[in-house]
Amino acid sequence: LRCLLPLQSWVSDFVGPSQPFLQTTTHANSSGSPPKLSIFCNQNPVPPLPTCAIKYPTLSQRTIFFASKPSTTYTKHTHPPPTMSSTRERRIAKELGDLQNDPNSGVNAHLVDNNLLHLKGVFPGPPDTPYAGGTFQVDIVIPDNYPFKSPIMKFDTKIWHPNVSSVTGAICLDTLGSGWSPVGTIKMALISLRMLLESPNPKDPQDAEVAKMMLDHPEQFAQKAHEWAVKYAGAPRRDTPVHNYQKVAPPPPRADDPARYQGYNKDLIDRFVHMGFDLDAVVEAFNFVGIDRNGGEDYVLEEAYMGDITARLLGEQ
Repeated sequence: LRCLLPLQSWVSDFVGPSQPFLQTTTHANSSGSPPKLSIFCNQNPVPPLPTCAIKYPTLSQRTIFFASKPSTTYTKHTHPPPTMSSTRERRIAKELGDLQNDPNSGVNAHLVDNNLLHLKGVFPGPPDTPYAGGTFQVDIVIPDNYPFKSPIMKFDTKIWHPNVSSVTGAICLDTLGSGWSPVGTIKMALISLRMLLESPNPKDPQDAEVAKMMLDHPEQFAQKAHEWAVKYAGAPRRDTPVHNYQKVAPPPPRADDPARYQGYNKDLIDRFVHMGFDLDAVVEAFNFVGIDRNGGEDYVLEEAYMGDITARLLGEQ
């Protein structure tokens, strides 16, 4: 009977606990021979058979031998174990149900051709952005190893955005790459995309042309982003699209940037820098005193010039 318990457990998992698929009864034998088991399949008795007729389920298949008549002839039934795809599809179905029950999330998704592994996500453009009032659709493909790998998403709706390809709709977003976690959901990914429309990141672009426009000409970027939202996403047209983008100032030059030396020889300037003076202040003092650049070559300054430069740096001139 012990060898049958795993089989009973598996059958219960396979057909559901509510269905009396398999029942067993042990028959004692006074002759000392091994006990026999009676199996009832769907409440219909099957003639007794010895325990050796029951094969354990394996990882690759579930095998059951049922007696077809009161003899040693048995019928073999093999069932594949529940596959990963079935688990994956059950999870997707649950996630879609959660989306339907949460209208406040601002995002939604539906099946394509009743296929749980291919969906379309939909969300509105965020307010106070060039995308406001538009409706954006995203194609979603569920990979084989979901949720351990992120869903594969791309924009169906054309959009002018630094983190989305203006040609293919491919997306650059950590949540859909290295930042994905198995606890993530389709709803979470769609919300992240909507937030990406609120806060573009031109420093980590998918589309370099769009990113450059946003960094160098934010007003022009906002206008074009709005025009695309009107044309492709059905957004209402506004004369001046609302945005909070600002031109990004170039980073300050590094200490070893040749431009900071303004044509003077680096070693010549650094003699004063090594005395504790600021590099830019030293260059300003050289210009004030009128020190010759000597074609960028190093040379020894006259003592009078050294005194004038030092006085300037100390605020005495």
